[in-house]
Amino acid sequence: QVQLVESGGGLVQAGGSLRLSCAASGHIGSIDAWGWYRQAPGKQRELVADWTSGGNTNYADSVKGRFTISRNNAKNTMYLQMNSLKPEDTAVYYCKIRAGFILEYDYWGQGTQVTVSS
Repeated sequence: QVQLVESGGGLVQAGGSLRLSCAASGHIGSIDAWGWYRQAPGKQRELVADWTSGGNTNYADSVKGRFTISRNNAKNTMYLQMNSLKPEDTAVYYCKIRAGFILEYDYWGQGTQVTVSS
């Protein structure tokens, strides 16, 4: 069983920073993709940033230049450094991995709340 545990969310003033972490554990296999998503109240879940094993890193236009995705392969941990936060960044942030041995599956974390006050 694969488990993803996010941490690092909280309340921060506009212009501040937060660092989210996502630790993966269990019978994971090979991780082919990592990603951060977010969902604000009344809105659909959207991609924030992701990385694929092909070496591609993608960011939503709204976070480019402010957020940075990174990972520690040895620890099976992914990070999202969020700088210059804005009230519109307020959402529940979820991490996701695509992993497996022969067949790949998507696994999601439980989410962590990020609230940015103006």
